[in-house]
Amino acid sequence: MQDHPIGIPACFTSGEKLTDDPATITRSGQSVFMSVYRTKIADQCRLITITWCKNLLLHGLSVSVEGPEGDGQYTCKVELKPWYFWRKQGSKRFIVDGKAVDIFWDLKAAKFNGETEPISEYYVAVVCNEEVVLLLGDLKKDAYRKTGCRPALIDPILVSRKEHIFGKKKFCTRVKFHGKGRLHEISIECKNRSDPSNGNSVSNGVEPELEIRIDGHLAIHVKHLHWKFRGNQSFNLNKLRVEVYWDVHDWLFSPGLRHALFIFKPILPPVSLSSLSTSSASSPPLSSLTSTPLSSQTGSTGSTEGINAGGSSDFCLFLYAWKVE
Repeated sequence: MQDHPIGIPACFTSGEKLTDDPATITRSGQSVFMSVYRTKIADQCRLITITWCKNLLLHGLSVSVEGPEGDGQYTCKVELKPWYFWRKQGSKRFIVDGKAVDIFWDLKAAKFNGETEPISEYYVAVVCNEEVVLLLGDLKKDAYRKTGCRPALIDPILVSRKEHIFGKKKFCTRVKFHGKGRLHEISIECKNRSDPSNGNSVSNGVEPELEIRIDGHLAIHVKHLHWKFRGNQSFNLNKLRVEVYWDVHDWLFSPGLRHALFIFKPILPPVSLSSLSTSSASSPPLSSLTSTPLSSQTGSTGSTEGINAGGSSDFCLFLYAWKVE
């Protein structure tokens, strides 16, 4: 698979064809969480797309594997309706470039707690060449026992995550900005501030403002949103810098159910090769003893855990916030 330059659109070059039609999402009112992983399948670097969706009637799961040379996809879909007990556990096989790719899932006791994707008591596994190339969920022992396969030598990399969420004023989600980090809570809120001194025809004395908070702390505050409905800013989170892009034009100027788009792109400070060699010689991480990052298999230099040589993470979060009046 061809590597694309780091940039916002390049993070989501494949996997967007599933459950991603705005008209479908609007009609169903369903929340959609889509995660794209890059790993080695059938002797090539490919993308695996995991999609969870939820509406009033059911939860749904879709697993897609990128086809040869990025063309086409092999897809397995599971609908978790209350009366479809037999669909909550199973498997499906694809043939990709002459190699068998098996999808295993067990969602019998999955706990969703009102969320779109489960938080515990489940597993979803992708197997190729007798290796588990991707494993999600906390029932890892059950997954290895069911598949009868060993863990892959290459760790999958989370390339991007796309979420469609609905709300009135406040939109919340949780995300890891890099593989070894912890979950952070993101909240986005559009507020109207009365400004009697501003009586122009656009705002009518009301000034919308945008607030983005991370773990409850104000990270970005955009005033005069009528004039700054598209833009970008960055904030620091420990040693991580996160670039945020927003487009809230349709929230402000389009009638009916419309979405705003927020993109979160983490950027780490550059790491020198000398510091990498020193740290690896003194105290190698435990994970390096059991697995190899994908980047070292694809010719990248100075890259570990999905971080490229320039300090930019491979990961992007795309958040579509649908405003319900």
